[in-house]
Amino acid sequence: MAKTFESVNDALDFAIANEIEAHDMYMDLANKVERPEMREVFQQFAKEELGHKAKLEHVKAGGELKPVEGKIQTLAIADYTVDIEPKDNPTYQEALLIAMQAEKRAFKLYTDLAGQATDPVIVELFRGLAQEEAKHKLRFEIEYDDNILTEN
Repeated sequence: MAKTFESVNDALDFAIANEIEAHDMYMDLANKVERPEMREVFQQFAKEELGHKAKLEHVKAGGELKPVEGKIQTLAIADYTVDIEPKDNPTYQEALLIAMQAEKRAFKLYTDLAGQATDPVIVELFRGLAQEEAKHKLRFEIEYDDNILTEN
């Protein structure tokens, strides 16, 4: 990761800003997709991104952190897709690809931040958020596998 931080607070602020961007992206996708069930999924993920933001703010304010549970599996579909830019009327497939790619980037961000951190609480925070992002990515990969790959 090319970005380095002067302090833990700088890293937390960067992560908080990323969660706000993720929330906005999911709300934008929710407003653009035609499938009501996926609109609800994108709205739920937007809400979860605000939960991540709150967790980061809680730790930044000196709050305690729950330990990470388990490791999330992956279908690795996002590892083999081409990055696409969001557009005004994304297809269902494009919306899923955008979401998978965003979660893949978020997972990498938190994994990299955990690798840079020295405070065990902050390392655990970033590892936990990486696992949550991996869970999100898996949800979109399953949706893609079930509804896009099976149609082709």
